[in-house]
Amino acid sequence: MKRQLLIFDLDGTLIDSRKDLATSVNLMRSHYGLPPLPIDSIIGFIGDGVRSLVARSLVGTGLDVDEAVSVQRPIYRAHLHDETTLYDGVDEGLRKLHAAGHTLVVATNKPADATKIILVHFGIRPLFSRVYGGGSGLALKPDPEMVSDAMNITGFAAVDTWMIGDNHTDLEAAHRAGVRSVFAGYGFGQRNVQRSDREARSFDEIVGIFLSSGGFKGGCRA
Repeated sequence: MKRQLLIFDLDGTLIDSRKDLATSVNLMRSHYGLPPLPIDSIIGFIGDGVRSLVARSLVGTGLDVDEAVSVQRPIYRAHLHDETTLYDGVDEGLRKLHAAGHTLVVATNKPADATKIILVHFGIRPLFSRVYGGGSGLALKPDPEMVSDAMNITGFAAVDTWMIGDNHTDLEAAHRAGVRSVFAGYGFGQRNVQRSDREARSFDEIVGIFLSSGGFKGGCRA
């Protein structure tokens, strides 16, 4: 079995964080006297970092986005894992992949400090050799900088590297970095027109790809 560098997105790929993200947005809106937004609307705003999430949730209000981000951040810190859960199979699956010798990395547009707190909370932080997130000094996805930096530090070539995520930003980052990708079809991101090398309907399917030598042949693009 060939060892691979597996770079995972977080929200919508490893964790279902929809309720806590929606809570943070609506409490921020409440701070300004605004009514709550439906959770489905907020979910559609996720994927491009916290500033974009806040800006999209305040369209038409005329409020200063940067000030609103400073309001939303501590609110979210207070509700990071109230209702957030790992997707089924993530804990066991990551441990199997790690035990098989694969190098695991997280690359998310969520702030890096919040990301690390969540990974520690669920007891999976030690499984990842690197954790990238917003505010870590690298450009957010779809810029390929996080992917490229992970390859440079771990020594893996593009042919042995995969980006795994549920959003078009993950797939575009993979494409721009010249690596292969798996689309996590069970997540809440938006694929848009981006293509992937593989698609998975559950985390167990992702694990199956990388515990089978046949999974590394790439296959048809989905």
